[in-house]
Amino acid sequence: MDAEQLRENAHKMVDFIADYYKNIENFPVLSQVEPGYLCKLLPDAAPTRPETLQDVLDDVQAKIFPGVTHWQSPDFFAYYPSNSSVAGFLGEMLSAGINMVGFSWITSPAATELEMIVLDWLAKLLKLPDNFLSTGQGGGVIQGTASEAVLVVLLAAREKVLRSVGKDALGKLVVYSSDQTHSAVQKACQIGGIYPENCRVLKTDSSTEYALSPDALNEAIACDIATGLIPFFLCATVGTTSSTAVDPLLALGKITKSYGIWFHVDAAYAGSACICPEFRHYIDGVEEADSFNMNAHKWFLTNFDCSALWVK
Repeated sequence: MDAEQLRENAHKMVDFIADYYKNIENFPVLSQVEPGYLCKLLPDAAPTRPETLQDVLDDVQAKIFPGVTHWQSPDFFAYYPSNSSVAGFLGEMLSAGINMVGFSWITSPAATELEMIVLDWLAKLLKLPDNFLSTGQGGGVIQGTASEAVLVVLLAAREKVLRSVGKDALGKLVVYSSDQTHSAVQKACQIGGIYPENCRVLKTDSSTEYALSPDALNEAIACDIATGLIPFFLCATVGTTSSTAVDPLLALGKITKSYGIWFHVDAAYAGSACICPEFRHYIDGVEEADSFNMNAHKWFLTNFDCSALWVK
């Protein structure tokens, strides 16, 4: 395509997306198809001839839309809505058009510097301590999901402790979380080589609104140390997926600090609400954390996937 053909086809695409949003309430929110439906509608090999954009859009309308669960629908009430916005997808268009490669500063200086600046803005909205800012000792970086963020910091914590106690101690490392914590922590442990028997999933109950008990954590840590194990990572949560539980960050942070344990706060679901002064108290104690994560693609009208991670 030349510039004028791009302009013509891009207008068609914008019209298609605008019509989708205009008519989204007319679709059933949950896809009604059966597994394997698409194989019956598409050829079993890639086409050998090009098609017009209009033909492609017609196929999307007829064959793809029936298999879509419409997360943007105002009638969607499952999980959490994938809160996109017009501004969000216009930004995606610009990003896709420029197609920056930002794996180092020199590959696109603006990519690195804009990410640092905007995540500092967001950290200030959340009133995170200065040592989470790029102007301090730490900084923020965008991950795809909170699951990626947990993996990144667990690997960092693992390397930090192994440099101190020696690489051969991997089998002694212990991770702590509550039974409300997202399964991403256990998946991260599998990837990070943490033995399954060294993953402590501590029980919670309704008496604390399913928050992790500092006493239970302290007891588990003391027991593990007494048997020669090495506690090294705690994941606390602000707004668990299953019960929206909020763990007591300040009390947990003081315990982890006394034992030299990496303290990660997963605020994927509810962290974005904490820019509001009336909800900020839910992350009181974040100053004790080593890392903090929240999902901009939940309540910030930002296209999936944009998960903000800050490390001290």
